[in-house]
Amino acid sequence: MPEAIGGTATADGPPPDIVVLGKIIGPHGLQGAVHVFPFADDPAAWSRLPCWWLGREGEAPELWRQTRLIKCDVRNDRLVAQLACVADRTAAETMGGVLVGVPHSGLPTTAIDEYYWADLVGLEVINTSDQSLGRIVGLIDTPANAVMRVVGDENRERLLPFVAVVVLQVDLQRKRVRVEWEMDW
Repeated sequence: MPEAIGGTATADGPPPDIVVLGKIIGPHGLQGAVHVFPFADDPAAWSRLPCWWLGREGEAPELWRQTRLIKCDVRNDRLVAQLACVADRTAAETMGGVLVGVPHSGLPTTAIDEYYWADLVGLEVINTSDQSLGRIVGLIDTPANAVMRVVGDENRERLLPFVAVVVLQVDLQRKRVRVEWEMDW
């Protein structure tokens, strides 16, 4: 996923298109700071966001809440963040498992051939023979490359590497990805 920077928020409630950037994994110190495990490529860019949206997995978007980001540092591939809604260590201890997000509109424009994972989920995957392999239901980050989880009508799951020799075209307008992949692979 490209770096996630920028940010917009409104006072009328959470936007429906929040992109999850990471998860709070526990408290840090006595002043209410929290450790955040990042899902995005450039967690240092988060320190430039004026606010984050917080919510729990599976929670309706209207239950997510906005909070001001006071301070954010990168330490050992994790973030240590001080949030306006977390006053002390006791409050920070209750934040474990809370997701951190930003509205999609707050993300920077991607470069050519660069896509946010959130934009790929739900796209139909078509091979070079115009056969549908299914839809992207998720992506897995591996040390080598991202891997698309594609589930077809027959409920068969395929794992396709998100690399140039496999992914030939991503067409966000038509909501499809063309791949070099056979039905029986």
